[in-house]
Amino acid sequence: MASVLGVGEAKKRLSELMSRVVYKRERFVIQRRGKAMAALVSTEDLSRLEQEPGAPKGLLAAVGAWADFEEIDQVVEGIYRQRRRARDRAVALDA
Repeated sequence: MASVLGVGEAKKRLSELMSRVVYKRERFVIQRRGKAMAALVSTEDLSRLEQEPGAPKGLLAAVGAWADFEEIDQVVEGIYRQRRRARDRAVALDA
């Protein structure tokens, strides 16, 4: 996990922080007024990040969001079960 520090502190300690990034593989997030503005990472990390494909967007992202949800079948079955029991709606689920 990256250490967080303010802009002023990062300016004062830039040389030290760069050494820690290069030799100890540490990462730093630099904040201004409590908001993350930049990250100090090794050039190896940067190269790896630039090579990774972009995150999926739109419908593809929605589908991918369910990929790690192991109980999805149980959840969907529970929804269908509740809909079959509901008496306040006339919906044919077996169409």
